[in-house]
Amino acid sequence: MHEAMQPRIEAFTQALTKASRASRNTVAGYGRDLADFRSFLLTMPSAERDGEVDVSLITAEHVRLYLAHLMKTASRATVQRRLSAIKAFFRYREGTTGEASPARTLRSPKLERRLPAILQPSEVERLIDFDRDKDSPAAIRDRAIMEALYSSGLRVSELVGLNWRDIDEDTGMLTIRGGKGNKDRVVPIGEPAMQALAAWRRAMPVAWEPDGPVITNLRGGRLTTRSVEKLLANRLVRAGVASSITPHGLRHCFATHMLGNGADLRSIQEMLGHTSLATTQRYTHVTVKHLKEVYRRAHPRA
Repeated sequence: MHEAMQPRIEAFTQALTKASRASRNTVAGYGRDLADFRSFLLTMPSAERDGEVDVSLITAEHVRLYLAHLMKTASRATVQRRLSAIKAFFRYREGTTGEASPARTLRSPKLERRLPAILQPSEVERLIDFDRDKDSPAAIRDRAIMEALYSSGLRVSELVGLNWRDIDEDTGMLTIRGGKGNKDRVVPIGEPAMQALAAWRRAMPVAWEPDGPVITNLRGGRLTTRSVEKLLANRLVRAGVASSITPHGLRHCFATHMLGNGADLRSIQEMLGHTSLATTQRYTHVTVKHLKEVYRRAHPRA
């Protein structure tokens, strides 16, 4: 019996939205990954039938060929994510049809262990402070963005998703709603960042509301993650910081600098919203690398 893949993908993403705590971005990502897999299969006569992929014809060999195709140009992280989406799709199908998943026994490629790119504390300070004498609403807002990203280790999506009601000025805490995994958490924010946000609230061209967005464009609309990425890239150049660091890189800076100054991994894990401590432990590699460099320079017999 012909089982068209596109309707199956749509049913899977709808079920994922209803039955799990996956965020909208996660569900959309699964959809894109499966659409790419389907496009690849459409080029293979052994999986295609009447202009559509027949899910019942997909074998483990099809999945292996797709992964081998990806490995030519994509990172291992991308390959791992695509395989994860494929496995989830076939688990869903197995639950509805009883047919075994062709991807069940396939293993993900091991990820390359890369050290996160970070700035030195002096570079972060220069990035934040370089236009401190400017008092335009855009300059005040941009400073608040930099302060908040670095002060609380926020994901850029979490920053642009903040509403004024989520900021508790009395306790110096932020409530992050619907973070990765759709989990809320509460994180501290430093006094300089609080002052920068307060200055932006006073300077906003459009009146703020408790349930309104904290980070907006100059017309009052919520700023996009892409806009923050472009803003940071431009600011790095103007501040003379020789780095291509992203907003997520400021999150790496937050964690690495906290760890270097004595914070424990468990606390950093909670502030970052990591489900697994293993995810947070990668920051220890940065610290170890720094220690080894200091040792090499300073020890007579290093």
